[in-house]
Amino acid sequence: MTTPPPSQPPAPAPNGPGYGFPRQAPGAPGFGPPPGLPASPGAGVPLAGTGPGGPGPAGPGPAGGAPGGRSGGNLRRNAVWAFVGALLASAGWTTAVLVVPGMVGSSSGDSAPRGLGSYHVSDDFCAVGKPNRLLEKYSVNTTGSSPSHHTDRNPALDSMNCSMSLKRTGGTSDSEYASVYLRADLHKAVNPAPELSANKETYRTRGYQISSIPGIGEDAYFVYKDDGSSDKYRDVYAEVDVRDGGMTFYITYSASYTQGKATPPSMDELRTMLQSDADSAVRAMRK
Repeated sequence: MTTPPPSQPPAPAPNGPGYGFPRQAPGAPGFGPPPGLPASPGAGVPLAGTGPGGPGPAGPGPAGGAPGGRSGGNLRRNAVWAFVGALLASAGWTTAVLVVPGMVGSSSGDSAPRGLGSYHVSDDFCAVGKPNRLLEKYSVNTTGSSPSHHTDRNPALDSMNCSMSLKRTGGTSDSEYASVYLRADLHKAVNPAPELSANKETYRTRGYQISSIPGIGEDAYFVYKDDGSSDKYRDVYAEVDVRDGGMTFYITYSASYTQGKATPPSMDELRTMLQSDADSAVRAMRK
């Protein structure tokens, strides 16, 4: 799960299921941390190890060729933010517990592991969890280390993640880039439900819009924030979190758009795309 980014100053990425990406600094279009996160890595949200967030959302930002003459620095910045965002995502679980301790049960009933059914890990989550619906609007930037994926197996927790740098299909502006990060965890020693609930509440208290998603797992919800407070840039962050027994999954989308140059997908469009891709990924993990 992810934990929303601190409100002020802008910080790197939310923590918890979907912990995402940083806000774009003025004068450099592209994408950055979710609204409300620090504008530089390490500011605002303390690292708390490597939990659900894993190594990190999105690999390097689009490289080699974003128009506008500012792509080099912008893409390097995106790469750093992508890594930091995912790293902070891992801190989300801890942050959620600290921010909303009352929501995390400590009884044996709450902490007892839940069944995993036929869920299993794979060596290439970019293939298993490929966000096909999102890729109808974007193409994957295959330069640098995008896409990238990683799988860890452990007696208590198996996890796998995938990060992709995206470019809007047909787009010509360097503000047409976005980033997507997917992660799935198979919890074999604890019940992840309390942390998921705490994470959701933390997002809510930080001003993110939260709506439930029926029909995917035992619990699923959509997280969204559109920060258009800047005269130059508009930051958009969206995430879908899912829990089914001891399996947790999340997919995050993060992008910054130059005002007047590009129009980001609407909240409804992002919910539809991410919900569809989350459902497909969860089904694929059971095959």
